[in-house]
Amino acid sequence: MKFILSSLLICCLFSTAVAQKWPQELITTPEKTNYQETSTYADVMAFIDVAIAGEDAARLISMGKSVDGKDIPVVVLASPMVNSAEEAKASGKPIIYIQGNIHSGEVEGKEALQVLLREILKGDKKHLLDNQILLFAPIYSADSNDKMEQGRRPSQEDSPVETGIRPNSQGWDLNRDGIKMDAIETKALIQNIIVPWDPALFVDLHTTNGVWHGYSLTWAPSYHTAGQKAPYDYTWDKILPEVTDKVLEKDDVHLGPYGYFYTRREGWPIKSIYTYNHHPRYLVNQFGLRNRMAILSEAFAHERLYQRMNSTYAFVREILEFTNKNGQEMLRINAEAEQAAIDDVISDAGKVQKGVRFEMVPTDEPVDNYRIYNYLETTNEKGQTTYLRKPEIITLKDVVNYSAFKPTTSATLPRGYVIPQELTHIVEHLKMHGVTVETLTKNARATGEEYTATALNKSSRPFEQHNMATIEGSFSAAKKRFKKGDYYVDLAQPLANLIFYMLEPESDDGLVTWNFFDEYFQQAGLEEKPVAYPIFKYFELN
Repeated sequence: MKFILSSLLICCLFSTAVAQKWPQELITTPEKTNYQETSTYADVMAFIDVAIAGEDAARLISMGKSVDGKDIPVVVLASPMVNSAEEAKASGKPIIYIQGNIHSGEVEGKEALQVLLREILKGDKKHLLDNQILLFAPIYSADSNDKMEQGRRPSQEDSPVETGIRPNSQGWDLNRDGIKMDAIETKALIQNIIVPWDPALFVDLHTTNGVWHGYSLTWAPSYHTAGQKAPYDYTWDKILPEVTDKVLEKDDVHLGPYGYFYTRREGWPIKSIYTYNHHPRYLVNQFGLRNRMAILSEAFAHERLYQRMNSTYAFVREILEFTNKNGQEMLRINAEAEQAAIDDVISDAGKVQKGVRFEMVPTDEPVDNYRIYNYLETTNEKGQTTYLRKPEIITLKDVVNYSAFKPTTSATLPRGYVIPQELTHIVEHLKMHGVTVETLTKNARATGEEYTATALNKSSRPFEQHNMATIEGSFSAAKKRFKKGDYYVDLAQPLANLIFYMLEPESDDGLVTWNFFDEYFQQAGLEEKPVAYPIFKYFELN
């Protein structure tokens, strides 16, 4: 009976493959086990090997090695095949990067990408390679995937029965590591995929932590904050609505905006939903500062694994249908955003302010017909009002959507930054992100602003093994001399917005926040006296 049910679920799950008979080697672990188990690392690698064998349109590369020595696989899908990142970019096609398993307990992205790989190479989705190049990274957190136990994801209700752990082998949450890059996986992703391949779109596949909305999957764009707005607008206004409509039409699966709500605070019915924060430590958000598009996918935790695979598969499939059709327009919008970032520096350096700290605010338009499980109001034994979830899904009108951000602290946009030659660790970190850093070939004078710090406050509780820092102080106009051998960063380059966010001292997710300057300030005696922030913000350098 178990195997009959499993076969039925396979047919129901991916209706486009109903007539296709797959060999055992091309059936995923969940499909083989009635969705009780998720794939091990060995399972994924064996599946990839069979799927790409003899295929001219696929090849396997390694993003890098994990702490435990595992290759982090990336499948390159292209027709005709490309043999390098340079060749891929020279093709003129958009490059789409999609990853699963950044949190290894959130497994459906890993499984759905295997199914899509099977359908693109062996089934009826070959057309998805007509106008784009795809990079699939199904098992990003390779080590933690196999550290499986039951009960790791209680909101997933043991579906599958066992999953891996959230942090990587070093103890890092890989989706909080985008700026500091402590994890070996993050360094590999940024240096070996993001910088050389320069994807037009980044898609990150997750599962929610348990909120009871009424959608099979929720999504969010890359929040741009200090970046250019056009890639965000295109994602929010065009990609996500069209993909959402297509999935409902083809699959009868409801998708909607990512958000949490608080019945205890707002009562019932709820009045608002709230997204996650804007920080570029989250990889999806960092793409907004890179003038590129990105999408967060969050499958509904309380559905069964086969349902979460189905919704994730349908979402990614329709994203790829969209990008295959509209990729050139996406490339144009990204390129224009990149040029706008450079032009802003050239024309407005020293004249305009950009946000470095932000607060969450509502979007201009509320969510109409927001899907949510209904609630029943009651009183508990302590006489407190409480809410019990009912079984039916209802829709609420005009739910305020807190998924926009406005600056609470701003800083002047400079032409660039001068970095003393002894701060080589800052320079190397910027270079890992893809930033162009140059060396002064002679002594120079700079006019701009100097930040004088009066305090560096560090959190008493560690977050991601960091006691995160907040600086106090102020800017003042200044002129300074710098020596041959010092470094400078001309901000008129593609990553202008990311550089600004990382190097501004008051940024809420910059290098000061992540303790890159703690040792400098300690040695300079900040606890006893004001100390100049060592990176000078220049408007002119000659």
